[in-house]
Parts: sequence; structure tokens; C-alpha cells
Amino acid sequence: MQLSDLIETTVTGLGYELVEFETSPRARLLRVFIDRPDSEQAERSRISVEDCAAVSNQLSRVFTVENVDYDRLEVSSPGLDRPLVKPEDYRRFSGREVQLKLRVPLGNQRNFSGVLEGLQEEGGVELVCLKVNETLHRFAFENIDRARLVPKL
Repeated sequence: MQLSDLIETTVTGLGYELVEFETSPRARLLRVFIDRPDSEQAERSRISVEDCAAVSNQLSRVFTVENVDYDRLEVSSPGLDRPLVKPEDYRRFSGREVQLKLRVPLGNQRNFSGVLEGLQEEGGVELVCLKVNETLHRFAFENIDRARLVPKL
């Protein structure tokens, strides 16, 4: 089983959502970012230190059984500026303000900020819809390099 599948299976089995994970060169450091599937619904559903500890303990056990070689494991929440990684994220956080960076620029512009209008499918291609001022932009999901929520403070 691939490391990504192992982590995702473990995290979702505990009732959390795997937002993303990062590895350092040679996978000596593993960083796992978790969220609750319902985190947009209520303030009380934010990730706590106890949640991170529970996931960390379970992953450590699984890594021991599966002989995953690593030096350090870090488990944390994705933060207020949560990254949008999967197509479901773009549906779930529709209506929220986001910043995104394109892999291939549109004209001379690569960075955009606006209100996420969701995800559409057109001709078998998933398109992220972003309203910037009064203009609706549509970007191919594959062209998005990085996207994050803009925190409401």
C-alpha cells in the first residue's frame, strides 16, 4: 500500500478528513494535515490538540506495523487559511473568499483572489468558478497550482 493511501485510510477511519500531507526529502519528516468533514458547519468542530494526538498515535502504530521508516511525524489542523486540494473542497467551500495560483497564467496573471462559486463540469473537464469583482472566471482544475481560503478575522 502506498504511503498516501495508508495515511488516508487511517485518518478517514478515525472520522477525520485528510487535507494533505507532506514529506521531506527521503520521507524523514511526515506532516499530516487533518480536518473534520463538517468543519464548515460549526465552530465547535475545529481540530483540537486531542484530535491531533489521537491521529498521531494511530498513525505511529500503523507505521510500525507497516514498517514505514521515518524520523518525525507532525499532525495538525490545516489552519484558517485551509488549502483547497480536492474537487470536493471547491464544492464544499463555495461562497467563501479564496486566493489561488495558476500553473499556467491567464494572460499575464497567475494569482487571483475572489469568491469561490463552486465547481462545474464541462466536456469532461472540471472547472473552478471564481468571481473576481463582478467578473466570473473559470479555470481548469488541473491548472490550479495552489488554492487557500482567506481567513475571516
